[in-house]
Amino acid sequence: MKTLTPHTFHIPVMGLAYTIDTPVKVAKYGITSVVSIIEDYLIEQMREVICKNERIEYVKIHTKERDYRAKRITAYLNLIQDIIDKQITEIKHEDFNTGKNIIQYFEMLPDDSEVKTLYNRMLTSESPEKEKLQKQLRGLITAGKIDVNIMTKLDKTNYDADGNELPTQFSDALAALRGYANSRIESSIIFSAGLNPRLFSYCETFEDFYPDLKGHISKKIILKVSDYRSALIQGKYLAKKGLWISEFRIESGINCGGHAFISNGIPLGPILEDFKNKRNDLYQELFIECGNALKLAGRNPFRNKPELKITAQGGIGTSAENSFLIHYYNLDSTGWGSPFLLVPEATNVDNETLNKLKSAKKEDYYLSHSSPLGVPFSNFKNSSSEAQRKMRIDKNRPGSPCFKKFLSMDKEFTDKPICTASREYQNLKIKQLKTKISDVKVLQHEIEKVTEKDCLCEGLGASALLKNKTKLSHNLSAVTICPGPNLAYFSDTFSLKQMVDHIYGRLNVLNNLNRPNIFVNELQLYFDYLKKEIEDQYQVITEKKLTYFQTFKTNLLKGIDYYEELVPKIKQSNAEIKINIVKQLEEIRSSLNLLPLLRTV
Repeated sequence: MKTLTPHTFHIPVMGLAYTIDTPVKVAKYGITSVVSIIEDYLIEQMREVICKNERIEYVKIHTKERDYRAKRITAYLNLIQDIIDKQITEIKHEDFNTGKNIIQYFEMLPDDSEVKTLYNRMLTSESPEKEKLQKQLRGLITAGKIDVNIMTKLDKTNYDADGNELPTQFSDALAALRGYANSRIESSIIFSAGLNPRLFSYCETFEDFYPDLKGHISKKIILKVSDYRSALIQGKYLAKKGLWISEFRIESGINCGGHAFISNGIPLGPILEDFKNKRNDLYQELFIECGNALKLAGRNPFRNKPELKITAQGGIGTSAENSFLIHYYNLDSTGWGSPFLLVPEATNVDNETLNKLKSAKKEDYYLSHSSPLGVPFSNFKNSSSEAQRKMRIDKNRPGSPCFKKFLSMDKEFTDKPICTASREYQNLKIKQLKTKISDVKVLQHEIEKVTEKDCLCEGLGASALLKNKTKLSHNLSAVTICPGPNLAYFSDTFSLKQMVDHIYGRLNVLNNLNRPNIFVNELQLYFDYLKKEIEDQYQVITEKKLTYFQTFKTNLLKGIDYYEELVPKIKQSNAEIKINIVKQLEEIRSSLNLLPLLRTV
């Protein structure tokens, strides 16, 4: 049963705070966005901010309260839902006059939507037909969803005030899930970063994830995946529990913001082709598995066939690319993330960081190893957090004070896990390295790998606090921001309507940089990554690493072959653009074949 949504794009989660209150800003226009719900301290601060702005009484949820993390998340999501409900009611009662939100709502819709067609008809109609159409249009106004995100790897065990380990259900991810499940909102929860058995199993304890008597699922599950295989494995794991996957959200392994799950270099196009060709098989397998599980558990069955969406995100930059992805790969929608960092109406970026993004150069966006998770992380060279990290090193005090401990997962030196970005860990690790390594150059290289790790808990939340002029967490003002490299082609601030018009091809807001096609761009990023990895390990290459590099290269070459066959099918591009794509593909192929260790003879 297909759900009709106003827009064909969504705004993905960005960091801990950049989209934390985005639903309050865009849902009234029918735009769905995603909130990170793992950081309850920040959520509580933002709840206070929003209550103040909306003149709503704020009652603090203290850390001394039992299950305070889940309670904070529930209260925050309920608050957002109440505000959006009020906004939609107000919009539906507005007159169709210039400058009103009701006009903005319909003007931003895609031009080929039935509702937009009806709206355009209303504009040229005369009374009483106009009034009749306006009444009909008011009834069609639909709010965007308040979707939420949990990065499954962020699931550390927690302790009480006396240092005693708390039961499993009080871990970070499980508490966040409970906070969402106990809220009033009807939306989807996105699980990203792979399978977490205890988190996925915990979904079984909440009725809202299962069909009700009418077959309706009020809280749906979305899996963010990197390829078809991971979708099938995770989808079957949940289906066997009677839990239906409402959407598989495919993200580029490298051309995205935040953490980059690069795997073995299979490009986005072949992955989307895989989903396109196997979509029906995937649906049938999961539907049968899930239906059998529901029957075995004595739960309500599906009354109609449930919807399974396939969406994609990562590096989309033009309306033509957006349209091609949707129509050629039969996608239900696309995700546009990093460009919205330049839309103050939609996201939380403080003025200082915003100005740096506006004037940034292509080389200012890079893939780093700064995340304590040990996963490559999209970073911005000019951020204040990078300046702070280097300043601490210069003062011979590397590492960060660790207050929130969301990424405390290392037990190399301590009984209780600590964070590899913390001052405690980095001091201990550097001391260890100095006792083991005598070669000065090798030692310096290893120390740099340690001190590259930076605090994300504080840095990814600071911008929202700065923008909203509220109390900083532990007086830490340094901002970490993690745009995808695609942001290099946007160099100004934009209104919400301007960015939406860009997505739908009514406006072009790209800067003057020569921007390669999305697929070429991703291939080049993969090549650059592979080249750097080879250079970093050239002196101590292992057989296992060599095999990995060769597989990576082979996958990229297969991707190039695929794209060369795809180019003639890209109806949205003219002949000159297609010629350039083929030329750029051949250049990347030549560069791959000249890589050290992997050179083709």
